[in-house]
Amino acid sequence: MLPADTQILGPEEFAALSHVSRETLARLILYAEMLQNWSARQNLVSRASLADLWRRHFWDSAQLAPYVPESARSLADLGSGAGFPGLVLAEIFRERPGFRVVLYEATAKKCRFLEAVAERLSLGIEVRQKRIEDVEPEIFDVITARACAPVPKLLPYAQRFWAKDSVALLLKGQNVEVELTETNKSWRMAAIRHQSRSDPSGVILEIRELHRVIARDRRA
Repeated sequence: MLPADTQILGPEEFAALSHVSRETLARLILYAEMLQNWSARQNLVSRASLADLWRRHFWDSAQLAPYVPESARSLADLGSGAGFPGLVLAEIFRERPGFRVVLYEATAKKCRFLEAVAERLSLGIEVRQKRIEDVEPEIFDVITARACAPVPKLLPYAQRFWAKDSVALLLKGQNVEVELTETNKSWRMAAIRHQSRSDPSGVILEIRELHRVIARDRRA
């Protein structure tokens, strides 16, 4: 594994880490070019991150792929922004039969960007311009989010999409333990922490068996 804090990744290094096909890499390069071009006019991601976009955005997103269950056929990405991680995962799982990806994003200009990338890549995804708190409940196998909200605020959103065997994959930073301590006051879940491979201070938080704690449970 490349040291995340010392080496800038290019597309070839990204491909070596993520094991994507040459065809997938070619489409992701188109995505990266569009991100750079659009970011010159609009604030899609932080400008500083563009200098290392293959690590900061593409590898950060692609590292979730091994945690997506083989049985999964649907994914909801909450607060997609410029498409990370949801759009990258949609491309990686392009060939999985019946795999459906929905990107939720409230900002119109970011939705336009997501739609433009999907069209350029001929990628069959759905972009929904909605605030997550206004979304109608709908079941998904996988729920992803990055830089969307702290865990205690994010879980009520995720519960709108939750079924018995659903899994949430959340890209979190160094405050994850503080967030989980607060979360445990109101939620019960099976939470596994995986070390991020793109950020030495980051964590992939894998959540299963999500249940809200009701008042009598807290008194017990």
